[in-house]
Amino acid sequence: MTSTSVAKEIGASTYAHNWKYLCGELSRLDLLIRLQLLRQGDKQPASPLDQFRGLVLFETEIYPLLNSSDGDSAKPEDIGGSEYQELTETLGQLETEIRERRARMAEDGTYVPLAHLAHAFQLSKFEQDCLLITLAPELNHKYEKLYAYLHDDVTRKKPSVDLVMSLLLRGTDERWAARAAFDPGASLFRFRLLRMHDGVDGARPLISRFLALDDRMVSFLLGSLDVDARIESAIKYFSPQETVPKLPPEQESIRNAVHSHIHGGNKQNFIICCHGSYGAGKKTFARNLANDLGLPLIIADVSKMLEGPFEETIWLLGREALLQSSLLCLENLDALLTEEATAKSRLEALLEMSRACSWLVFLCSTRQANLHRLLQQSRSVDLPFPIPDAGARKQVWKTLLAEFGETTTNLDFGSLASKFRFTTGQIKDALGVAHNLAQLRTPPDNEIGMKDLEAACRSQSNHKLGTLARKVTPVHSWGDIVLPENLLQQLREICQRVVHRSRVLGDWGFGRKLSLGKGINALFAGPSGTGKTMATEILASELGIDLYKIDLSGVVSKYIGETEKNLDRVFEAAEDANAILFFDEADSLFGKRSEVRDSHDRYANIEISYLLQKMEEYEGLAILATNLKANLDESFTRRLAFTVHFPFPDHASRRLIWEKIWPAEVVLDNEVDLDCLSRQFKLSGGNIKNVALAAAFLAAEDETPVTVAHLLHATGREYQKLGKPLSPDQMVLNAYEEVPA
Repeated sequence: MTSTSVAKEIGASTYAHNWKYLCGELSRLDLLIRLQLLRQGDKQPASPLDQFRGLVLFETEIYPLLNSSDGDSAKPEDIGGSEYQELTETLGQLETEIRERRARMAEDGTYVPLAHLAHAFQLSKFEQDCLLITLAPELNHKYEKLYAYLHDDVTRKKPSVDLVMSLLLRGTDERWAARAAFDPGASLFRFRLLRMHDGVDGARPLISRFLALDDRMVSFLLGSLDVDARIESAIKYFSPQETVPKLPPEQESIRNAVHSHIHGGNKQNFIICCHGSYGAGKKTFARNLANDLGLPLIIADVSKMLEGPFEETIWLLGREALLQSSLLCLENLDALLTEEATAKSRLEALLEMSRACSWLVFLCSTRQANLHRLLQQSRSVDLPFPIPDAGARKQVWKTLLAEFGETTTNLDFGSLASKFRFTTGQIKDALGVAHNLAQLRTPPDNEIGMKDLEAACRSQSNHKLGTLARKVTPVHSWGDIVLPENLLQQLREICQRVVHRSRVLGDWGFGRKLSLGKGINALFAGPSGTGKTMATEILASELGIDLYKIDLSGVVSKYIGETEKNLDRVFEAAEDANAILFFDEADSLFGKRSEVRDSHDRYANIEISYLLQKMEEYEGLAILATNLKANLDESFTRRLAFTVHFPFPDHASRRLIWEKIWPAEVVLDNEVDLDCLSRQFKLSGGNIKNVALAAAFLAAEDETPVTVAHLLHATGREYQKLGKPLSPDQMVLNAYEEVPA
């Protein structure tokens, strides 16, 4: 474009849109290039070797370089002719016109991406021109040829630092001052607006390095608001126009307090540390606050950002937040809350980026993060998001189910609230799963039942406990166990306490009277095989709660302090698992605290004291089974809600066990007298089960019904295991007298 054609463009009132504005800037760039060509003049006399320019150096080029003291380009007074002066005047007019038009576009509300960049990243006029010069080859390939010609090198089609300074600056002082814009910590490079290429060997001086825009910056300058593809999978963008779920009443007070804190000072580096379980409302709170301020929100998953080059990814995230004028919410921060040196350095880098790219940042984790040292340069506040109490959970179940639009009858919301310590988000997820379960029935059912909800709740519970304990699938029901009626009533009372906990602690206010001991702890004591494990399975089946058996061999450690750490992990995982904890043979761990005679006794007592503390803090259902109740510490048993003594079965109980143990498919010989078996052999329920199973295998081998001989043979083997072998005389059924065990 000639100076005359450029002059014809000057005088319009404004640019209609961003592309017209960019065209105006490209016209200015054309003038800058024409001026630079005049300043450079002919590089060398005409020569047959002109075709090798940039590949061959001539003596006529070397001596002028040696005679130049400061590397300045030719000064205006050294350039003859009127063309240079005319171009300079036209350039000045065009720059004034572009500046005025851009100002009027801002007044009219016309969006100019470059103007947004300048404001968001505090870019100088020189830095903005650097972006325009690097953008030009992305819009018109002619600039690649022009840049190659100006470099005197056909391979250098991208603008170099030297070329940019030559086009925009005059004099050595300006060039030296401008080098600061190309430092790694300067805005252009810190926020990845520009990228610098050192060449193949990486040893080029700064002024010889190439500058380039990545695809995201090119698309943004052309008006696109699409998120950078490199971080798209790790973030979610929320516009302030989107509908946000309402906050529960208990979080409204937190919201008001944060508003007061924000409006009470300047909007610089304010970080809100939100900690609580999944679904407790941390992200909903952030979205509500962002909407209050009329700003977009980007929620980024820190754990997903760890999958790539972390430092590069977080600065791309920060750049996106500034490009979108949005606030930042960083979820799953737990991935960096470890003692590893790498995690600590990454956390510091993440916080540095957050402070630079968003004045209000939400840090979300499941546990409280001790970041006071790292946040000294910022204003910060810790906001806990606890699991709602039983009464609040009951109301959430009712409210969300009504919003879900399901047809339901006979649902016990109090029972669900008592058995599953769920956050609002978990309840919502469980309702979705329950709806799918109802639809999968044959035929599909539009009505959600309690079985659907309980199964859905179990699927939503955290299963970290599975790495620390063994999950037990209940197979027994009330009809399988034989116990005195008083003990059966105690077991039912345990179920009742679990089911009605929300009413008593929440609706009736007992929860306000208790700081600890809100859970249900029970001790099952009795000889081996008397039904302790079976009773636990029955409770789990009746309540619809997962059952986990704790492997004590993996908990108790000979190393000082390790047992406490293992117990802490078990109870922490159990809080999120909504499960029954079953400690079998618990006397090996929960032994009576002994008199301190040496250091080993002292540390053993510390372990027991720590266990007592964890038992009081735990709000779930914990069942402890022991063969020897006398081995338990009195201060421990005093803290238990239930103590159930499982007696050795008497004759009547043994007779009933013998009857219940046989599956319907098993055929007993007519001569088998179960009353004689129960009278003559004093075995526990567990031993009777072993005898019946062994006799069934013997019968299968003989392809006959289970006979008296099979039962006597199996009984003899069972007594051998017990270390009480029977004599031949005792191996004869006698209907009138019992044989001493």
